Amino acid sequence: MMKPFISKTFYGVINYAVALLLIASPWLFHFAQFGGAALFLPIIIGWFQLIMAIFSKNPLGFLDVFPMQMHNCLDVLTGSFLLALPWTYSFSSQVWAPHFFLGLVLIIMGVFADGSPFLTKPHRALPEAGITSTDASEGRLNNY
Repeated sequence: MMKPFISKTFYGVINYAVALLLIASPWLFHFAQFGGAALFLPIIIGWFQLIMAIFSKNPLGFLDVFPMQMHNCLDVLTGSFLLALPWTYSFSSQVWAPHFFLGLVLIIMGVFADGSPFLTKPHRALPEAGITSTDASEGRLNNY
């Protein structure tokens, strides 16, 4: 099994950079004139990434609401969507590279970040974990 190679701090830096790059990408890469999904979806995904970065439980998150595992899963999901966007919405003949490569960066971030659920083996939780459970009190969790 591969090991994660993106630290949580570096992940936070990349996350803000990719979010801002997605928001500005229609003008930076000169495809704003195409309009529609080519224009608006990178901006929407960029704002989504920025909001997730602010609310994420990582060293650069401000509000510590969303667990990193959830953020990693959403990175892979939105990255996959962004990567396929030019062909899904049939504008690949006009522009495809910014969507494809920024989507690929999101997927790589989500999979290879430290603590990512894609590369971290699941671990057994504490038997009771402060929650009353008939499984925990009857000893059924000890079999795992």
